[in-house]
Amino acid sequence: MPLTIREMTADDLAEAWTLGRWAFGGPAEAPPRALAVLPETHRWGAYDDATGRLVGKVTDHEENSWWGGRQVPSADISGVAVAPEVRGGGVARTLLTAALTAARDRGAAVSALYPTVSAAYRSLGWEITGLLGSAVLDTAALPVLRAPEGVVLRPGTPADRAAVVDLYEQVARGFDGPLSRRGGRWELPARDEQPLGDGVDLLTLAEQDGVVTGVLGYERGRGYGAEAALDVSDLLATTPAAARALVDVLAGWRTVTRTVDVPLLLGDAVSGVLPLERATARGTQVFMHRLVDAERAVAARGGRRRRGARCPSRWSTRWRPGTPAAGGWSSTRARAG
Repeated sequence: MPLTIREMTADDLAEAWTLGRWAFGGPAEAPPRALAVLPETHRWGAYDDATGRLVGKVTDHEENSWWGGRQVPSADISGVAVAPEVRGGGVARTLLTAALTAARDRGAAVSALYPTVSAAYRSLGWEITGLLGSAVLDTAALPVLRAPEGVVLRPGTPADRAAVVDLYEQVARGFDGPLSRRGGRWELPARDEQPLGDGVDLLTLAEQDGVVTGVLGYERGRGYGAEAALDVSDLLATTPAAARALVDVLAGWRTVTRTVDVPLLLGDAVSGVLPLERATARGTQVFMHRLVDAERAVAARGGRRRRGARCPSRWSTRWRPGTPAAGGWSSTRARAG
């Protein structure tokens, strides 16, 4: 099928929402942001030359992600959808090739995505690099710790959003792959219905000596019976004392909410406080990465090239600009020094 691949404009977004709605089971009415041109967000469409119909789409978010304590320019892929009648015909491959080429041209070094089918993306060069985990805990099982001496808890306000990002950054930079949460879509104003941020009804900050050392953001949900649950979006701490204080806040909900769903970042200050062995359910979501520009990725992570230096590892990126996202090529990695 002859296709035209182009970046979509505001006039294309309603049709793109409909295609995505059928693919992912979304609501009939599009949320306002789905129909708005967003900063550093590139939506690509594949159009049937014969009919002009949109038959595929993909979104590329300009982001930075943490690798080795440094921010690396990234192309984060989402919303890949293809019309049912043309699936399996290479539409997604063509779209992703176009998106990766544009991402490389603007300076991206790596790409990330959450796959629905990992084998399809593996054939295009992505590989599974980790799991995003969460645990559903009975609130009655949470330890009642009381705020340790020196920890002050206070409710957060919209003015604290910058402090939340700063605290997140202190934690996230110690891991490989997390987004920086700065720039682009992260700078959009909060929605009126959730002024504290998406997925946040309530925000609690922990401070020690006037410095924010912990953040708890969550949705309250509905009801107060057996079905009542808290959905935590952020539970972050840079000190064990702050972690204990924030877990105690969650424990205080045990009389009116049965469970709490907590994101996991194993090895951080919070995971040492939560009774994870008592989780009633555990959720995981696979994520994948691939290189977009190998030399740029090494440089951004802090390596420097030594003339003539070689090391034995090989990358098979399966794609290079100007070719379909298939086949193969390899690169000898520059030794970091």
